[in-house]
Amino acid sequence: MSGAEASRRALLVVNTKARNGGLDLEAVKGVLRRGGIEPVEPPPGESDCKALIHAHAATCDMVILGGGDGTLNAAAQALAEAHLPLGILPLGTANDLARSLGLPADPIEAAEVIATVPARPIDLGCVNGHYFFNVASIGFSADLAGELTADLKRRLGTIGYAVAAFRLLRRARPFTVYIEHDGTVETVRTIQVSVGNGRHYGGGMTVEENATVDDGLLNFYSLEVAHWWRLLALLPALRRGTQGKAADVRAFQTTEVVLRTRKPRPVNTDGELTTYTPAHVQVLPKAVQVHAPPAPGRPSIFP
Repeated sequence: MSGAEASRRALLVVNTKARNGGLDLEAVKGVLRRGGIEPVEPPPGESDCKALIHAHAATCDMVILGGGDGTLNAAAQALAEAHLPLGILPLGTANDLARSLGLPADPIEAAEVIATVPARPIDLGCVNGHYFFNVASIGFSADLAGELTADLKRRLGTIGYAVAAFRLLRRARPFTVYIEHDGTVETVRTIQVSVGNGRHYGGGMTVEENATVDDGLLNFYSLEVAHWWRLLALLPALRRGTQGKAADVRAFQTTEVVLRTRKPRPVNTDGELTTYTPAHVQVLPKAVQVHAPPAPGRPSIFP
């Protein structure tokens, strides 16, 4: 091990409110230290990812985040601004970015990846100035984000998504969206519009079966279904990412899209409600470096 490798300092921030945020990480820290990485932990009670990353940008060589997609979402902009590589300990409920990157679900195995696999560039999405890793959506998915409580996620895990979705499903109603992209404007009636940067979202749903988080593209789809029960029929395709082949689903790839609605509607980014329509979504190619297997990545080790 060279001196440079032995001196790497990593800001280690763990979201203790994440589903597995209370996990004992001593074994994880041991793996990191054996790989020449010294974890630097903030004082207890300091958990603002964005502020911590900026505060340690000059003294650390990388950032390791323990948590779920919400934790990563909160840190996305600071990571891009600080130009520090990211290591991920998947401690959340869905861990969709980790799935998209082919990372192992076990935190000790994830630490091995951080210690041994070089960082590679991936894209970020940006909606109204707010950065995201996985997906931005309006409609049913955004309503679901508001319905899905932290307690439900903690108690039921990914099953909590299904429970909350079932509660919401029969209340779902189509709404009008004006879609501007690539020199065209389309007016549609839809239940959900999603714009994906990565492959997975919402507890293992798939934006598009061939999407990657480093292809420089956004994958758009709109569920233009007449009745709520049609969503049940589409569920297998939404899991696989093949919904774009259905007659009542609009799908395309782009690098920038603007979504307008008659009244402001909340936008869900990586499970968090962060902004409102009109929503200007664009891709930021190679915005962040992440320790992950080489693209296109090995199959996910998540169940």
